[in-house]
Amino acid sequence: MNEAIELLKQLIATPSFSKEEDATADIIFDFLQKKSLAPQRLKNNVWVSSPDFNPLKPVLLLNSHHDTVRPAASYTCDPFEPTIKDGKLFGLGSNDAGASVVSLIQTFCQIYNKPSTYNLILAISAEEEISGENGLALLLPRLPLIDCAIVGEPTQMKAAIAERGLMVLDCTARGVSGHAARNEGDNALYRAADDLAWFRSFSFPKKSPLMGEVKMTVTQIAAGTQHNVIPDECRFVVDVRPTDVYSNEEILTIIRSGVQSEVRPRSTRHKASAISEDHYLVQTAVAMDIPLFISPTTSDIVRMNFPAIKMGVGDSARSHQADEFVYISEIEEGIKKYIEFVQQFCNQ
Repeated sequence: MNEAIELLKQLIATPSFSKEEDATADIIFDFLQKKSLAPQRLKNNVWVSSPDFNPLKPVLLLNSHHDTVRPAASYTCDPFEPTIKDGKLFGLGSNDAGASVVSLIQTFCQIYNKPSTYNLILAISAEEEISGENGLALLLPRLPLIDCAIVGEPTQMKAAIAERGLMVLDCTARGVSGHAARNEGDNALYRAADDLAWFRSFSFPKKSPLMGEVKMTVTQIAAGTQHNVIPDECRFVVDVRPTDVYSNEEILTIIRSGVQSEVRPRSTRHKASAISEDHYLVQTAVAMDIPLFISPTTSDIVRMNFPAIKMGVGDSARSHQADEFVYISEIEEGIKKYIEFVQQFCNQ
């Protein structure tokens, strides 16, 4: 426990913004090396396999990320000064996802040499917060074939068996400029208003038994150059949270047929995902009385083409907020529960 806390303090004290995780990758690599393991590194991704890796056995991946977002402007404490107060460890990345990182590392170190029906691979990856191409997307093709995974994100150690996808749309309504006093032109704002009403009221026909409806929310809008000029362009952004009953491409086709504006997705790769309730990862959670839930947020599971659950230390409600913290007791309980879970799963 003390070792996990000290490692987390080092990670907090070392800035690790997405694409700038070199120093924390060094810390994690050195920690594993000092444990007489044989860690490997690809850019800022660090991983280690069971020393007695047997290609005839299936593989369980333990994954979390060590990059962070940039600190919110409203921090009242130094985000890079790990501080323990009232049973809480404060600092940027403490909750998302440093607590899961150190807990998974301790779990691997405690059980990698125990008899098991599975090979274990521990991978602490980069660029998760920006869905970067040099994170898990780069690492997965270099790893042995993975059969299933536990992804460490702050879920209060509940098991997410599905998560919504994400698609961000940049939309542009076009009109014709003119003088406002003479009622000239074609106001792009009014064209956009029709489309905004559509986004607000439209319901996709199919609803997911697990996730419910596809959610769409307009989150940004910009138009106009000055008060007396009819705007010829109005730009707005839509946050779309897909479910498992539509592909992102299908959702995009339906949206484009419903609005006048030009619609451009920033990416279509962040798909919704779900694991069968019959999978032994889920059955292990049920046997341990771990609550199951559907996650509204995305993770590196979108990169995985194998079954995975999202389960980790901390609370997602604290992620990306000022004065981020994790309870010391959460880390202690997280390590215990991870060890029990992995051992039970790997000796099925």
